[in-house]
Amino acid sequence: MGDQGWAPRYCRWLKLAFSKQNKIGPTAPSFDTLLVPEKSKTHRVVIPWSTHFKDEYKKVSNLYANNKIRTTKYQLWSFIPRNLFEQFHRVANLYFLFIALLNWVPAVEAFRKEITMIPLCVVLTIIAVKDGLEDYTKYKLDKKINNFLTRARSRDYIDKFWSEVGVGDFIRLACNEEIPADMILIYSSDGDGICHIETSSLDGETNLKQRQVVKGFAEQAYEINPEDIICRIECETPNNDLNSFRGFIENMDGVRVGLNKDNLLMRGCIVRNTEAVVGIVVYAGHETKAMLNTMGARYKRSKLEKRMNRDILWCVLLLIVMCFIGAIGKLKTRLTDTHTHRKVLIPISLYVSIEFVKLGHIFLIRNDIDLYDEVSDRKIQCGSLDIAEDLGQIEYIFSDKTGTLTENKMVFRRCSIAGLEYGHEENAKRLETYQDYDEEEDEAAYFSSHSSLRHASRARFFSRKSSEFLNSRIFRSSSSMGFVGWRQLAFSSPLVSIPKAI
Repeated sequence: MGDQGWAPRYCRWLKLAFSKQNKIGPTAPSFDTLLVPEKSKTHRVVIPWSTHFKDEYKKVSNLYANNKIRTTKYQLWSFIPRNLFEQFHRVANLYFLFIALLNWVPAVEAFRKEITMIPLCVVLTIIAVKDGLEDYTKYKLDKKINNFLTRARSRDYIDKFWSEVGVGDFIRLACNEEIPADMILIYSSDGDGICHIETSSLDGETNLKQRQVVKGFAEQAYEINPEDIICRIECETPNNDLNSFRGFIENMDGVRVGLNKDNLLMRGCIVRNTEAVVGIVVYAGHETKAMLNTMGARYKRSKLEKRMNRDILWCVLLLIVMCFIGAIGKLKTRLTDTHTHRKVLIPISLYVSIEFVKLGHIFLIRNDIDLYDEVSDRKIQCGSLDIAEDLGQIEYIFSDKTGTLTENKMVFRRCSIAGLEYGHEENAKRLETYQDYDEEEDEAAYFSSHSSLRHASRARFFSRKSSEFLNSRIFRSSSSMGFVGWRQLAFSSPLVSIPKAI
């Protein structure tokens, strides 16, 4: 768009922007409030980036969160007080703090005041160091993600850090690139205006999903120049519903086009089977749907810790009862026992010992070769060191089946067209090999778990193998005679086999 072409559009834009009659809804503000730095609780207005409307873009974009994320629990200035606050949620730490403070009372002082604080300080320091290292690991991961590069529009598409992306920016992505923020799709290199994305990081499904270019932009035969797009976008406020998105995009002529979830590319998804896409950012950073579905930075407590707090409370009550009974006995009998055998009811090293056990548990999980993914060359990561033991307490798993628990893959075996049967021998043999391999694994598991029936099972196993060998001989002989073998019918629906001509 040349310099002479945008001047009339600019006048029409100002007329549209400051028009008092242009209402968005029965309760929504008029369009003139877009250039006023006020934040609405009912909807969100986005002004796309443009060289002719930089000031308007900045005013509106600054109202919303940037694309920088932070998942750490602590900040440097608040680490000590907040960590102590979290640690004193443990009943044992409160108990030992009470004992240490009680020793400062002269009437019940057992030994030097300073010594009583040393064990508790050591325990608190060890746990604080562990929490600090864990949080520092999250900080490095956040920094790595924030420094990912993407191509954003600024007169031309240039490389920008994810943390520098803002609401209203034009983002251009290529195939196999991760989406940095929630954005509406306005261009796709696909001729039908379709973009395929992988959403496994959001819902665990590996099957690809389709997203559609906004109506009115899908007819573009070439990549859109953002300078030619002068419009505004209004959509719902940020929420964590992955299956809902509503809004509209309005051009300078007042024509509105509706937006839905099929036009939204969400942060964390990956572009697949599409050479290039262009989108306008509507949600960034912690306002994206992916980040809103996370619980945020918080101190997680496992079932074991909650159970320990409850048991320690019972131990404290038992200790009080024992002291009360002992005091009454002392007054009644007036006896002095100099040969007492004192025992520790609540050990001060309790939490430290459990933390070392947790670290060993995490080490074994991270180095488990069975949890290594060869395709992505990644091993399992533990997001929190405090709740790893809860994996053994899971009772129910709610999950989609297709693409999550089962592989979304189909293998062609055979078909029948006009009464004639067409098969794929290589696929049939491969499926038989997979089936035999799975059966052998089941047999091996059966042998290891039922040692008393090992010899009988082995006999059945070899008997089955010999039977399969004979059947394969029969199959080959029948195939040589021109008939379709019975093994070829194992994975198909009943079809009439047509003998081949000899």
